[in-house]
Amino acid sequence: MATTLKRELRDIIQYRNAYFLAFSATTGYVCFGWDIGLIGGVLALPSFQEYFGLLSESASARASLSANIVSVLQAGGFFGALFSSYFASRFGRKPVLLASGVIYLIGSIIQSTAGIGTSPAVGLKVLYFSRFFGGMGVGLMSALVPTYVSECAPRAIRGRCTGSIEVAVGLGNMLAFWVNYSVSLNISPGQMQWRLPIIAQIIPGALFLFFMLFQPESPRWLVERGSYEEAAAALAYIARKDKDDDAVVLTLSEIRADFIGKHRLPLLTQFRKMGESKIIFLRCIIPSLATFFQQWSGTNAINYYAPEIFASLGISSTSSTLFATGIYGVVKFVMTLITLAFIIESWGRKRTLIYGGLSQGLMMLWIGGYAGAHPNQGIVPGTYVSIVAIYLFGVFFSLGWGFTPLVLGSEVAPGHLRTAAMSLATATTWLFTYVIAQITPIMLNRITYGTYLVFGVASFIMAVWVYIFIPETTGYPLEDIKYLFEKDIIVRSLEDAPGGRIFVGKRRAVSVEELKAVDVLSMNSPKDISEELRSEEASAQGHSLRNSNSQKFEDPLII
Repeated sequence: MATTLKRELRDIIQYRNAYFLAFSATTGYVCFGWDIGLIGGVLALPSFQEYFGLLSESASARASLSANIVSVLQAGGFFGALFSSYFASRFGRKPVLLASGVIYLIGSIIQSTAGIGTSPAVGLKVLYFSRFFGGMGVGLMSALVPTYVSECAPRAIRGRCTGSIEVAVGLGNMLAFWVNYSVSLNISPGQMQWRLPIIAQIIPGALFLFFMLFQPESPRWLVERGSYEEAAAALAYIARKDKDDDAVVLTLSEIRADFIGKHRLPLLTQFRKMGESKIIFLRCIIPSLATFFQQWSGTNAINYYAPEIFASLGISSTSSTLFATGIYGVVKFVMTLITLAFIIESWGRKRTLIYGGLSQGLMMLWIGGYAGAHPNQGIVPGTYVSIVAIYLFGVFFSLGWGFTPLVLGSEVAPGHLRTAAMSLATATTWLFTYVIAQITPIMLNRITYGTYLVFGVASFIMAVWVYIFIPETTGYPLEDIKYLFEKDIIVRSLEDAPGGRIFVGKRRAVSVEELKAVDVLSMNSPKDISEELRSEEASAQGHSLRNSNSQKFEDPLII
């Protein structure tokens, strides 16, 4: 234990620049998490409902208006994520991230002033517009932050750095939940009671802008643009080494080799190249499939409508439902920290997704079974078990499907198509977040307990998908992950799965080391590559073959 703590402390000191880079970028996801946790609690406040005339509407009309207010931000996020690839490829990751922060701040300011000096009807339209506009900023952030962090983080801590995104989401959730609870107790009913939580979300946006000013551009984007000196400087900053250090030179040469013939691909060309081979298509579609499954876990149904869900389990008062929601936020945040610190790198991507998916599915099935057996919302002993099941769902979701899809997606996407693949994945996230936000109140109103059963079955399906089709990516350089999909994908995936060797028998997948050795032997350098690059590649080849998986971190490559 002491040895592990010493090693962790040494890594933190060695990679402190990389950790600060990840912290700065993922502050943008605090904005994302804050808005997810904010709006459900604001909608539950009687002062908000009274101001916008929701109290006079029927239950179905209120459900429809609530869904529209929640989901209009997802509509903006969808378009922001969809266009992120074009802007990030043309202008760079850092400038677009800074622009996304400005857009988010403008949207938040307009939201906080909606209805001032106008009628509530006009204020509602302003609220719709500002949430859509702010959503575009959050969409840009959510699409680019995983790409930026994965392209900059040293591979020894890449899972932890990329996984810190979900910590940021959990932190934003938790803070928003407790701000909502605090205003329900301490602010008298009126406009400021519901405006204050919206005003507070400006704080993480301002911090994100400030911290990102001090971070470098992605070294992979710089290499793609031919700015090799700047890329070397960025790598040196991330690894806290000199630009002439062997590790920096070697890493830069491998990145340059990976981008040969792939420089400055237009956006449409990137999307077209996603289908140039089955392997490329598979690597590009996995991030979107992972985020699609993530949305059908039911997590955003709880995030957006937690007060209503707790009320359906028998908790009646507004302050009590907001308090229960706040506890849910704390549980998710703490579990995400534990997973990030101790689980994501030791268990790997695959196991966290399998164990998390199966466990969260069981919790959803329990909640659905209880809701079906006790439709009258009375307090019985099973009520408390169901509330605990919601908290356990948060634990198991944070264990696996909370942030691992982002880590996995940013790793498996091909380097020259990563921006397009991740923008498509994030657009998928926003699209189905919008769908879930729209249909959840309708499902809760019409099929009641069936809502939870749908999410439970979906969780089992996603666990099976990972078990059979996704190989383990932990510890491999981004440039080597392509070999995991070269041959025997299902066999390799089953080999990496817990108990999977039972299904493959004596069959074995060709090892990455063998595939890489064959690739090295058959590789002929293009004529337009300089002698310097050829010598760097030769040096890289001498270091890149690893004897076993246990040695994946021992070569000098940085990222």
